[in-house]
Amino acid sequence: MAHKADPEVVAALTKVTDFDQATAKALASHGRVVNVPARWSLMAEYTPADKAYIVLEGEVVIRKDNQDIAELGPGSFLGEMALVNHKLRSASVFALTPIKALHFTDEAVAELIEDNPAFAEALRTAAEERAARDAS
Repeated sequence: MAHKADPEVVAALTKVTDFDQATAKALASHGRVVNVPARWSLMAEYTPADKAYIVLEGEVVIRKDNQDIAELGPGSFLGEMALVNHKLRSASVFALTPIKALHFTDEAVAELIEDNPAFAEALRTAAEERAARDAS
């Protein structure tokens, strides 16, 4: 499902993440830029995992059991835990401000994990850090 990487998306990814140019290009070619208005839901708690995002601009809030547990901004992964762990969503995500994000289908994430060790490691690390935070 890859397409040609948009140079503006590659630049945005390298600005807000620690990925090298090759990984940023791979992400840009597998994802699709979406704009989400403030207060909209990106994903809901206890639903199947079918997508993930990387925030390029704006802020989101993570809610678990109707309690705000974190606010995240540019460079943050969203939805990776449920995809990596093959589980239902453990939290809901809402846009606090208008956001611009790179949207990935579950198929795109699986392909990126298989083809790009740097991305696979970053996803696993992010999922482990969130799981540890949720456990405390």
